[in-house]
Amino acid sequence: MAHTTKSQKQLLIRVRRIRGQAEALEKALEQEAECAAILQQIAAIRGAVNGLMAEVLEGHIREHLGADDISPQQRSEDLEQVVAVLRSYLK
Repeated sequence: MAHTTKSQKQLLIRVRRIRGQAEALEKALEQEAECAAILQQIAAIRGAVNGLMAEVLEGHIREHLGADDISPQQRSEDLEQVVAVLRSYLK
């Protein structure tokens, strides 16, 4: 996964931000915060996770499916892998 090691620092920053948002959500629930604040925090976490998914997915597609030196069989396998992940993610 060369694309994740190239942008590892950026990805880790995103993951740490998501962790912070999840911890804030946990505290809000423990403190019985207003429903609107909790819903807003959930929406923020979802947006952050979607952004992370988009960034990793784009890198994967560019690295594995966009390469000129990949065999048709390998390209087909990589494509099926991406489709399976997307189906799982979109459930």
